[in-house]
Amino acid sequence: MIWPLRRKSKKRMARICIEGPINSETRKIVLKALKQIEEREFPALLLRIDSPGGTVGDSQEIHSALLRLREKGCHVVASFGNISASGGVYIGVGAEKIVANPGTITGSIGVILRGNNISKLLEKVGIKFETVKSGIYKDILSPDRPLSTEERALLQSLIDSSYEQFVLAVSKGRNLTPEVVKSFADGRVFTGEQAKEFGLVDEIGDENDAKFISRNIVKERQLKKIDTQKLVRIIEKSKRKRNYKVHSATKTFQALRIFVNKEISELINGLINSAKILKKDGVLAVVTFHSLEDKIVKYFFKSLS
Repeated sequence: MIWPLRRKSKKRMARICIEGPINSETRKIVLKALKQIEEREFPALLLRIDSPGGTVGDSQEIHSALLRLREKGCHVVASFGNISASGGVYIGVGAEKIVANPGTITGSIGVILRGNNISKLLEKVGIKFETVKSGIYKDILSPDRPLSTEERALLQSLIDSSYEQFVLAVSKGRNLTPEVVKSFADGRVFTGEQAKEFGLVDEIGDENDAKFISRNIVKERQLKKIDTQKLVRIIEKSKRKRNYKVHSATKTFQALRIFVNKEISELINGLINSAKILKKDGVLAVVTFHSLEDKIVKYFFKSLS
């Protein structure tokens, strides 16, 4: 990723791509990038994930860092590529929205620990291990002997604990109950379309669609910051004075409507109607764009004398 020299970025969106197995190197690179995004105050992050999973701890640290970044005001949208399974899902549920291709292979929610028992083979070739240990479990999963009942129970409790942590992360991130998550968190893999039915992803689409969703989230949050009460007071004050310069705001509102969704358009329509009604009284309600070309919109409502 190429970063600008200035501290505060004027870019609308940063992008991080996680590819391949998730390990300590992946964690170091991603955490460093997330720190830079926070310092440069990007309003949005597009997180591209194309990974079969990886280690639990590294996935958890990246997931936690994403949540901290969101607390700072950065909106995170995840885009699942060819495959985003296991640890890839763990990281993905730290995003505000998840977009997956219809054929994306995802899921595999669970934890696995494997060892090899080659004691019979070693016996045939005449090899025997001699072990000196400080505790009864220190050579657990040694390949020269099978697991004891106690060792198996101990490892199962470890796996169960990690699994519950995984389920809780998915439950919180996707706003699902743990019971619902466990209904499909049995290690199975499924497509992006199936994941949407389960509630694991929000939309079916490619990375470009994820970009579009990211931009819309930022725009909607900016629109919600509009002080509508202040606008009403300005209009009412202007209406009483009747001595303000007449200027049409309708075209400006129409331009604004291009960049917003249906729900916000209803609000803009109301403002357009108000502008038309009050225009005859010399009222001016103006919306100015900070950067129309970049579609980075800041809203200021004021009356001009």
